[in-house]
Amino acid sequence: MIQEKIEKANQEALSRILSAQPTIVGIGIAGEIVPGMTKKTILHAGPPVTWEKMSGPLRGAVIGGLIYEGLATNEEEAIAMAESGEITFDSCHHHNAVGPMAGVMTSSMPVWIVQNTTFGNYAYCTLNEGLGKVLRYGAYGEEVITRLKWMENTLAPVLKDALALSGPIDLKTMIAQVVLMGDEGHNRNKAGTSLFIREIAPYIVMTKHSDKDKADVLKFMHGNDHFFLNLTMPACKSTLDPAAGIEYSTIVYGMARNGTEFGIRVSGLGDRWFTAPAEIIDGLYFPGYSAADANPDIGDSVITETCGIGGFAMAAAPAIVQFVGGTPEDAMNYSRSMYEITETENNTYKIPVLNFRGSATGVDIRKVVETTILPIINTGIAHKDPGVGQVGAGLVRPPMKCFEDALEAFVEHYI
Repeated sequence: MIQEKIEKANQEALSRILSAQPTIVGIGIAGEIVPGMTKKTILHAGPPVTWEKMSGPLRGAVIGGLIYEGLATNEEEAIAMAESGEITFDSCHHHNAVGPMAGVMTSSMPVWIVQNTTFGNYAYCTLNEGLGKVLRYGAYGEEVITRLKWMENTLAPVLKDALALSGPIDLKTMIAQVVLMGDEGHNRNKAGTSLFIREIAPYIVMTKHSDKDKADVLKFMHGNDHFFLNLTMPACKSTLDPAAGIEYSTIVYGMARNGTEFGIRVSGLGDRWFTAPAEIIDGLYFPGYSAADANPDIGDSVITETCGIGGFAMAAAPAIVQFVGGTPEDAMNYSRSMYEITETENNTYKIPVLNFRGSATGVDIRKVVETTILPIINTGIAHKDPGVGQVGAGLVRPPMKCFEDALEAFVEHYI
């Protein structure tokens, strides 16, 4: 009887995931449209964490966020404010949002507005800054703040006006295309960024902004291969959220990391987080850095793997191994192994080299524990100290304890 209830619930969760239609509908300011945001709210990636337990890169991003908002003028003031209790820290996931790496979102930041038009729910994400010394990797120097202000005052208004002319943009079809073109939707975004530029460029030209601003926006996107990541993330978040809260479902609808802990959320167990210490990433490092410099796994971008792309679709993106390590054959094997812990194959995201087999979708906590196969995640590596930034990229898996604890809780609740 219980088995039948689980299977029926999981089919409902999968139906909601596979029928989702993530769509770009605009750009807004976080404080005006993200639920629960205030001037003194800072959202971060991963499960909830206090200032005292925050990792170096998350602390660095908070410091930068407070300076960006004008709530502090320097590092010392920002730390004092973060320690004062005046700032409300919370998980992006609790506010229909996702944030790459440190994931910090503050009130004045422009955000993508993505709607799952099948169910009407929304997801929000900041705009991508690029690689290296950027806020999301914990850097907060003058160049970081200057770039964020340009994004707020130039990039976002140009894109907002262009989207008003273009109308809604179908992200699901675009992500399906990028997987066919050699991206996996997490760490390789060359095709996605190119397709988005191709889609939006004519409308940027049609806006009334100055030629310099329009050119600067196009050059910024062209020079930032990861620009599309901040669209795949809310696309996946909006896809998965309707699968939450289905009685008896063992499907994972959220995975996230804050640099201290890794956390998962399971459909049949509601909003509860199951956490364990985040792992160190096995990867390739930029010159001058090594594993000794690495912070543990951090960021909400694992929402892509939760949705069946990212590491799960690495077979579609063999070139990714030049960034994260390994061989093309490893990428194939990672994708194949994910079918062992998932409930279905994606009906839209197809992997050409696997005879257009749909990517593995719908992580089931029962299968993870039974097979001892953990989800594979490809991700960036942040320096463990605040203010430094990105130092590499690589592969990591969640702690098994998250899945074991979730399964125990499921048994206690339902059986």
